[in-house]
Amino acid sequence: MSDNKVEILLVEDNAHDAELTIRALKKVNLANRLIHLKDGAEALDFIFAKGAYCDRDIESRPKVILLDIKMPKVDGIEVLRQIKSNELTKTIPVVIMTSSKEEQDVITSYNLGVNSYIVKPVEFEGFAKAVSELGFYWLITNQWAG
Repeated sequence: MSDNKVEILLVEDNAHDAELTIRALKKVNLANRLIHLKDGAEALDFIFAKGAYCDRDIESRPKVILLDIKMPKVDGIEVLRQIKSNELTKTIPVVIMTSSKEEQDVITSYNLGVNSYIVKPVEFEGFAKAVSELGFYWLITNQWAG
């Protein structure tokens, strides 16, 4: 897939959660322009067109980033911090999707500028419903400035 068509950037290290997210988005026809990355370091390289993604057009931004917090290499809080502190990327909507209910994670995320903080439902139907509603909101309902 050409990166200039990416609408959803899914950053999730848990293969099961990523598969459920992608399946839920496919069910409502919102996964055609999705890229799944498995850690925060890879996400930063993609977003800022570095490393393996150095040939990517940095001006081509996803419409929404679905971001886990607890990830290897670089955690989601640091990814969020870098996205929201950069003039080129700070307007990209970022939705934290995590199993963490820790109050400090929620507070830190909002202080850094996260657009939404979602605690992943444990059962599939609730998870699928939450993901499809997120997809519809951020890709269809929300007015995008990118």
